[in-house]
Amino acid sequence: MAKILMIISAADTLTLADGTAHPTGYWAEEVAASHRVLAEAGHRVDIATPGGVRPTVDPISLDGRGGVEPATGAAFRAYLESIEAELAAPLDLADVRAADYDALYLPGGHAPMTDLAAAPVLGALLSDADSRGATIAALCHGVAGLLSAERADGSFVFAGRSLTGFTDAEEQQGGLGDAAPWLVESRLAERGADLRTGAPWSDTVIVDGNLITGQNPQSSVTTAKQVLAALQEA
Repeated sequence: MAKILMIISAADTLTLADGTAHPTGYWAEEVAASHRVLAEAGHRVDIATPGGVRPTVDPISLDGRGGVEPATGAAFRAYLESIEAELAAPLDLADVRAADYDALYLPGGHAPMTDLAAAPVLGALLSDADSRGATIAALCHGVAGLLSAERADGSFVFAGRSLTGFTDAEEQQGGLGDAAPWLVESRLAERGADLRTGAPWSDTVIVDGNLITGQNPQSSVTTAKQVLAALQEA
């Protein structure tokens, strides 16, 4: 049995380009589907957030506003209720050690853009895990958390690495559009990442050594299964 640390944003708002606060949170499918695949494979999945704050699910990720069919939204809600104890009392990200885990897993929703993209404690965990070759997985807007990993000279730890994430096109088509404070794909490219994206809303997962990234919610299950494959190989 491997130990996996699922790192979820604790933010419930995102400041938009015009300075207004937009309600947000984690995307239900990315947590529920990923957690289910990992846990049903027999692995231990711990949940951590900045400050140990209970994370908030983005309500639109459970209904038609987020393109989610009623039955699917109900299934996500039911699974989240089944892990209510873990979500209600997550570990404090500052209290965990990367060395205690075989994999780190960052699901998305717009929330990571608020508190994970520039979190030094997360950056230290990611840098430590990467230096040891531990599996690092990030999904959709969760890849924004990778931006927190910087070397002492300010360079991006994942510069030159092949990865994917929520694309600029997807942000325009079904995200916040021009209201977004910044674009995840563009920001990662600016920092030197090698972006490999599929068609909008396609199930696209990129594996570069120990780094596994999924493009969007539709990539949740495949991303988690790639983590299982990496853990089995290890």
